[in-house]
Amino acid sequence: MPNYQSPGVYIEELEAGTRPIEGVGTAVAAFVGFAADGPLHSPILVTNWTQYTNTFGEPAPGTFLGHAVFGYFLNGGGQAYIVRVGGAPGTGAPGAARAELTSASTPGAISYVATAKDGGPRGEVTVEVTDATVEGAPEDSFKFIVRGGGREEVFEPVTTRRGRTNVVTQVNATSTLIELAEAAGHGASADRRPANVTVTLADRPGGEVAVNPNDYVGSSADRTGFGGLEAVDTVTMVSVPDLMAAYLAGRINRDGVRAVQTAMIAHCELMGDRMALLDPLPDLNPQQVREWRMNEAGYDSKYAALYWPWLKVLGPDGKMMALPPSGHLAGIWARNDATRGVHKAPANEVVRGAIGIEVALTRAEQDDLNPVGVNCIRAFPGRGIRVWGARTLSSDPAWRYINVRRLYNYVESSVRIGTQWVVFEPNDKSLWERVIRTLRSFLFTVWQDGGLFGDTMEQAFYVKCDDENNPSESIEVGRLVCEVGMAVVKPAEFVVFRLAQLPTGTSLSE
Repeated sequence: MPNYQSPGVYIEELEAGTRPIEGVGTAVAAFVGFAADGPLHSPILVTNWTQYTNTFGEPAPGTFLGHAVFGYFLNGGGQAYIVRVGGAPGTGAPGAARAELTSASTPGAISYVATAKDGGPRGEVTVEVTDATVEGAPEDSFKFIVRGGGREEVFEPVTTRRGRTNVVTQVNATSTLIELAEAAGHGASADRRPANVTVTLADRPGGEVAVNPNDYVGSSADRTGFGGLEAVDTVTMVSVPDLMAAYLAGRINRDGVRAVQTAMIAHCELMGDRMALLDPLPDLNPQQVREWRMNEAGYDSKYAALYWPWLKVLGPDGKMMALPPSGHLAGIWARNDATRGVHKAPANEVVRGAIGIEVALTRAEQDDLNPVGVNCIRAFPGRGIRVWGARTLSSDPAWRYINVRRLYNYVESSVRIGTQWVVFEPNDKSLWERVIRTLRSFLFTVWQDGGLFGDTMEQAFYVKCDDENNPSESIEVGRLVCEVGMAVVKPAEFVVFRLAQLPTGTSLSE
């Protein structure tokens, strides 16, 4: 109590009886994959396609990350963390690097591009251009020195002129370290030798892919791979579309795919507030994808969902390409959350940007896939390409549906963040009542928004925090236990209309 000493009017601000719980965000994706540019192994936040391309460049050939992120934003995604773990498959060898050599007489005009050879040293490679030391050499000749892997290669004298002394001809004929090529626009400066310079070949965009599952899994201590996402509390969805790019390039096998996807699931289960969107292997028919899901992979988790088949989209060259569906589906989850709420199953939604699907399946084929948790994407005449499944990969019927798991993630994260004020408060009945009021107020909003089933609050949820679940033994060890139960709305997955044929002339009232 304040100690009042003199007469007067005093104002005291009283704390509110309850402190409102604010709902957390439910639609923040994390993508792990290959890009042509950008920082490696660091989660970078982007909020639109322009930010992505400014940081990571246009989609690199043979990769899926850029296309998946584009599909995410196109379908309604808002925020995404990008973790770059490698470059483009098939466009370079380990240690592949490049450097540009400019014209001496025209600063800024590129004359040659030096690139590390396949199978060359993995360490630093340098290229030095200097004046020729051979007496009587032509004025436009120069000395070209390449160093790397403990080796030095000297080419002298060389020139830019056509013939046996041409620098490109000389280097490419004998060098074991680099390849040299005339750069775009070289013709305009063909008679001008490169400037004297020593350059280090930098890693070129689109270098070698990550081929070890550990490159994807990463480390929480080093903030790499999935481990780096442990420090980002807001992530709710995880996608690794370029796992399939590595598989198609022959850099990782089926066992490696399973290892990475198992690690994705383990990461989401560890965090407890996010879900893994898994891509199937490419070129699978309905029987093969069922075999993959049930017997070869055998995943069983309420924190993962699998979508099939792959989508057909237009690539940067205007040609149709096949794409793993996880990026587009992450965007649909985000769009569904914004328009309907996290409690609504993210299904019966149009896949924006898809112009086809790899496999057009029948209802009978989906009858085999839906019960085992393979969420199908189907094309319907006059209704477009739609998501036609909303199941997790859990064998537990209580966690069968994606929206149930995600609603619990939303409630759990919101309550955890919104009740931090309770810690170190006096553990008495007054505190219990305040906690009850706070939780009931929040759950009432969830019920009103349509997330809980029931005609009354009592039918929709309950909050219990009393002597029964807080005995003296629990209080003595500094523990407060509050029990919450919710009747979560389940999706109408099977809609059945029973039609009866009545005899002619029969009155409906009879």
